[in-house]
Amino acid sequence: MANRPTRHFSTKGPAPLSQDEQAYIRDWVFYEDDALIGFNKPSGLAVQGGSGVTRDVDRLLAAFMTRKGRKPKLVHRLDRETSGLLIVAKTSPAAAHLSAQFAGRQLQKRYLALVGGKLEREVGQIDLPLVRTKSAGLDLMRATHPGEAEAQAALTAYRVLASGPSASLVEVAPQTGRMHQIRVHFAAIGHALAGDTKYGGLLMLAGKPCPRLMLHAAALDFTHPTTGEPMHLKVPPPEDFSSCIKAVFPDGSNWQA
Repeated sequence: MANRPTRHFSTKGPAPLSQDEQAYIRDWVFYEDDALIGFNKPSGLAVQGGSGVTRDVDRLLAAFMTRKGRKPKLVHRLDRETSGLLIVAKTSPAAAHLSAQFAGRQLQKRYLALVGGKLEREVGQIDLPLVRTKSAGLDLMRATHPGEAEAQAALTAYRVLASGPSASLVEVAPQTGRMHQIRVHFAAIGHALAGDTKYGGLLMLAGKPCPRLMLHAAALDFTHPTTGEPMHLKVPPPEDFSSCIKAVFPDGSNWQA
């Protein structure tokens, strides 16, 4: 009987985090207790690894590894280009509790978005089903009509915080959690998000380049997984977002999210 070649299985896991990587992820912590951590994620940082991703939150969570080798768990996602509030669970029971809240739509998410043009209504809803599609190898979504095969119901509520002839600042409360929902919904009504290269957003506003997708996860209301108390977490938009708002509304229009 011929000898079988020896197979060598690698037991090497992910490379340990450097001190710089640990400091980097810890810099974005704005809330922490025994059950969860809240991050103010910067735009450009992916939540999970994938093609072309060199740094992601999931891997960086190893900075919070316990002595038993357990690291916090993701319970929701943000697009790579989106800045703002991201929470993770520090224990398995907390992860199950928070995941159930997200799946059951028992929490409230609020975003800030800078969109092109002036919206007709100060307060409104966008109720358009979405369906997954591919373009040039990219996973995208498109708005469609009820009844199309594989279409998913999607509802987005919004209110205008400030507006001008070239753009509007809106607070957005998605009632469903579809991929790219906010981006596709506003593009479908002719007000694509500024800096959104995937869905036709303007790359210049008031003569100022949009450095990235102008979408910020600003607030999250949920029930604490351990205490049962209502939680209201909120993070302000970063400087690149704020500077665009100032450029579009130079008269100093006051707004409160």
